[in-house]
Amino acid sequence: MPEEKQPFYPDQIIPLILTVVVFFVMVGLLFLEVFGLNRFVIAREQILIHLSWTDIAVGMTIYLKTSIDFAIFIGRLMSKFPGWKNRIMIEIGTAFGNALGTFAILLLWDLFREVRFLMAAMILIASLVLLRLAEEGLDHVKDAEGNYRFALFGFVRLFEKYLSNFNRALAPVLNKIVPRLSIADNDLKTGFKALFFLSFSVPFILGLDDFAGYIPLFNVVNVFGFSIGVFLGHMLLNIFLFLSPKRTIAAVKQPVISFLGSLAFVVLAIIGLIETAKLVGFLPHGT
Repeated sequence: MPEEKQPFYPDQIIPLILTVVVFFVMVGLLFLEVFGLNRFVIAREQILIHLSWTDIAVGMTIYLKTSIDFAIFIGRLMSKFPGWKNRIMIEIGTAFGNALGTFAILLLWDLFREVRFLMAAMILIASLVLLRLAEEGLDHVKDAEGNYRFALFGFVRLFEKYLSNFNRALAPVLNKIVPRLSIADNDLKTGFKALFFLSFSVPFILGLDDFAGYIPLFNVVNVFGFSIGVFLGHMLLNIFLFLSPKRTIAAVKQPVISFLGSLAFVVLAIIGLIETAKLVGFLPHGT
């Protein structure tokens, strides 16, 4: 069924302009948070307020890879609550929810990064979150009947089997620590009053989970530029969703991209587990 064309004004242009405005507001709030954290530095290294296109590109790319839940969720909200005024509520709610989740993890990381065992615990949880995200990404490698869209000589099936077994073994503990990463149908409550809260709350939880998973990268990229890349990715996702929800959701669920993203998450998780072992003294720092 073809998508219903929305009038360019006001249904398209006003939400699109607002999306860009909200992005710059989030960047401004990020600057204030980093500036405030740097003002209270005692022994730890300051967060450099430095922009690098590489850091921004890494943040944006990784965000867009983890944005399948966001895309489906926002697309369903747009379908259930049509109209440009509702789109504005959805844009503001999802942007602030995602950003506040990012700000919260950034604050925890900055406060605890010099406390080795607390930092090790954060990175360990982040690595386990990445392994969950990797398994969820493999759902999009299969069709509706559960058959793999490509097999790579059986490697995809074997990869999923071991990843699923590992996550299942840790599920009793991890379920108590990590919030649910998927979005159920009953999350889409009815009523205008619920729209902003719903637009805010689910992206806040997903923002916490996803940004926590990025912690192993913080020794490689500049956190300030990386965070801007995450916000930029969210802005672009919203723009594409406003223009064409069905095509955008199909693009982020593309099976080859999903599989490569899952592989990347496993690699990042392994890096995080190695860093955890170094922090608690199981491995020397030169390893």
